[in-house]
Amino acid sequence: MSASFKITDTLPLPNTSARIPRLGFGVYRSPTDVCVKSCLKALEAGYRHIDTAQFYANEAEVGEALRTSTVPREQVFVTTKILSPAASVEATYDKLLASVHKISGADGYVDLFLIHSSSSGSAGRKLLWQALEKLFFEGKTKSIGVSNFGVGHIEEMRSYAQVWPPHVNQIELHPWSQQRVIVEYCQKNGIVVEAYSPIVRNYKANDPTLVDIAKKHNRPTQQILIRYALQKGWVPLPKTDNPERIVANANVFDFDLSADDMFVLDSLDQGSAGAIVEAVDNE
Repeated sequence: MSASFKITDTLPLPNTSARIPRLGFGVYRSPTDVCVKSCLKALEAGYRHIDTAQFYANEAEVGEALRTSTVPREQVFVTTKILSPAASVEATYDKLLASVHKISGADGYVDLFLIHSSSSGSAGRKLLWQALEKLFFEGKTKSIGVSNFGVGHIEEMRSYAQVWPPHVNQIELHPWSQQRVIVEYCQKNGIVVEAYSPIVRNYKANDPTLVDIAKKHNRPTQQILIRYALQKGWVPLPKTDNPERIVANANVFDFDLSADDMFVLDSLDQGSAGAIVEAVDNE
């Protein structure tokens, strides 16, 4: 993959007409008073993909940014997530609808809705997926997927899912935790892989190997990590509320990491031990 790809590039989502931008903007823990400003800055910098969640408690702020921005709603890809089901498919569906309304108003939609975690058990995951399918069939979301799901969780869905495979699996991905088993499985089944924590929350900013590659390209370490994710074919979701960094994190389309650079970064993998949030369970 060469520097000829650009911030406007998208990937098709399987069995839908939706396309997902190659670079996303994360708003995890973005405080409500800052989130609107950060989203507006991101849209101004060229991002066309914002990733929020019920758990982040800032869906309404993302919605406000969408309404305030001069970028038309249909040009912005918005993702949100649900963490746990309610007592029934109907009640869970109502929770989903509440998010759609916060983000896009009563007649609105989201572009992607994910199950945030595999932690609600077999029955809970089934409930969540059936509610998401209802939302999808009604056009209130353009695509549906999962987050933090391993191979076993996705395979289990085959027995009841009307929509399979899920369109997306969002997992923690960076050189220190490459989660190769689930990534390979997703790629084989046409599931788009999104990378959260692609810059490892800056915990690795002083890693000598990373610093060497950054110096070689005269780039900040964050840009090296985002470019790495893009060249792996993942959809990275860097998060920052610093306006300069928001802009800098999108400035990754005018240089290439060489095959050698990629090999060196690949060699940093520590498997599950390298995860800072969660490595999936593939059983």
